[in-house]
Amino acid sequence: MSKVKRMFWDIETSPNIAFTWKCGWKVSVNHWNIIHERAIICICWKWEDQKGVFSLTWDEGDDKEMLAKFSEEVEKADEMVAHNGDKFDMRWFNGRCLIHELSPPPKPKLVDTWKMTKRNFNLNSGRLDYLGHLLLGEGKIDTGGFDLWRRICLNNDQAALRKMVKYCKHDVVLLERIWQKLRDYEAAATHAAVNVSGDPMHRWKCQHCGSDHVHTNKTRITAKGMTQFNMKCNECGRYYTIANNVHNWYLAAKRDEDEQDS
Repeated sequence: MSKVKRMFWDIETSPNIAFTWKCGWKVSVNHWNIIHERAIICICWKWEDQKGVFSLTWDEGDDKEMLAKFSEEVEKADEMVAHNGDKFDMRWFNGRCLIHELSPPPKPKLVDTWKMTKRNFNLNSGRLDYLGHLLLGEGKIDTGGFDLWRRICLNNDQAALRKMVKYCKHDVVLLERIWQKLRDYEAAATHAAVNVSGDPMHRWKCQHCGSDHVHTNKTRITAKGMTQFNMKCNECGRYYTIANNVHNWYLAAKRDEDEQDS
């Protein structure tokens, strides 16, 4: 069981409905042309190590109640993982809360799998569908084109809404599986051991899973002449780096452990 309360989430949004007198690639549509503001159609999320995927939907175009309910879930999270979430999902969520004059929840730590991909790999694409096919052998569900949004936004088609929720839930499951493939290439966003204990002196423990079953893998010297220690967890197998003073806490803990065993 993860020692970090980690949420995987995704949203689906509606387009603006606006007056326009012309179609084409270089058409400018002023914000005064908007006759119906865009909104969030549905929000889907799951918790790490749990099978169920939850969902909330708007009420015939009104997303206020949905946002308020989801804010309660956000308060429970240590981390929120989304694909392009920093630029898209969280900004959409914040923008809609602003419009509805809802108080934003305490901001959790955001983990963006799109940024993880761009930081660590030279791949043909950073899109979720591409990563799914490349790493897992499956991608996103085909929505059948823009008609699904048309049926939901203009006709309040409940069958279309259910299909969109299914599409969004699948993205959330896909997101978690892709995150599991990417996570070993980055330092943990939240220190698992300190997150549970609240004690910063536990920083020598595995930052990924919180285990104290770790060992020193390698000693490194920084450009400023500081000593750092590369550690490896014997349980999850991942690596992390700690400073010299934190390594001293590790050595002291191991001495205490040896004395208790003797």
